[in-house]
Amino acid sequence: MSQDDSHPPVTIEPDASGGALPALRHSRLLQYLQDRGQATAAELVALLEVSRDTVRRDLDLLERRGLLVRTHGGAVTKDRLVRVDTTMGLRMDEHVEAKRRIGQAASSLIRDDETLILNGGSTICFFAAALGARRSLTIVTNNLRLPAVVPEGSIQSIHILGGSYWPNYQVTIGAIGFAAVAGIHADTAVIGCSGVSASGISMTKLDEAAHTAGMIGVASRTIVVADRSKFGITAFANIAPLDDIQCLVTDGEPPPELAEALERAGVQVIVCGP
Repeated sequence: MSQDDSHPPVTIEPDASGGALPALRHSRLLQYLQDRGQATAAELVALLEVSRDTVRRDLDLLERRGLLVRTHGGAVTKDRLVRVDTTMGLRMDEHVEAKRRIGQAASSLIRDDETLILNGGSTICFFAAALGARRSLTIVTNNLRLPAVVPEGSIQSIHILGGSYWPNYQVTIGAIGFAAVAGIHADTAVIGCSGVSASGISMTKLDEAAHTAGMIGVASRTIVVADRSKFGITAFANIAPLDDIQCLVTDGEPPPELAEALERAGVQVIVCGP
C-alpha cells in the first residue's frame, strides 16, 4: 500500500451554520463592508445565508484580527471610524453636497423668531448657512465657525458659549459653557453628531457629548442633522437616546434596524436625496 493510500481521503465541508466555508464567508463579509463602509447584522445574515449567531461570531473574530470595528447591530470599516474624529477643516470638505441638502431641508423646519441652540460640526455650518429665509433668530452656540456663515439678515443676536477652545473642532467646551447652557431655554436644538445607531446619537469626545446633551435638555425640540455615513456608528461617548430626538434630517434611508428603532422612538425622518 502506498503512503497516499494509508490515509482516508479528506473532505472539506462547509461550517455547521450551513453557509460557505468560513474563509470564503469572511472574505465576502469584508468585501461587502469595504464597498459600503458599514453593514448591519441583518444585511450580513441575508448576504451570507447564515444565522445571526454565526454573523456575530464572525464579526467578533474579525474585530479581534483588527479587520473591522463592531457597532451596535453591525460593523464599520476601521478607516471609517477614524474619519469621524478628523479636523473641522477636513470634515467641511467631506460629503459636501449631502450636507448642503441636509442643511437646506433642516432650515425649512425653523420658524422666524425662534431661539436656536447649535453645537459644533460641519453639518451645522451648512444648516446655519441655509437660514437666509428666516428672520429675527436668536442663536446660542459653541461653534466658532458659525457667526461667519449665518446670513446677516436672519439674525437678531448670536451668543457664543464660553469655555476652552478646541482648535481641531473650532468649538468651546468647558464648565463656563455648561453653566451658561443650564440657564437657557431654546425653541429648537439642531445637533450634529459622529454616529446614529439604534442606541442613540454619539460623539468621539466625552466632554463635547456632555455639552451637547445639555443643549438637548434645554430645548423644546431636537433636530439631528447627519448624513448617511453616520448610520450604524456608535462612537465613544453617548449624547442621547433616540427617544430624546424629534426629527432626523439625512440624505439616505436608514438601514432596516436603525429605521425600526427610529420608528419605535417616534422620530420623524426626513430624507433629502439628490
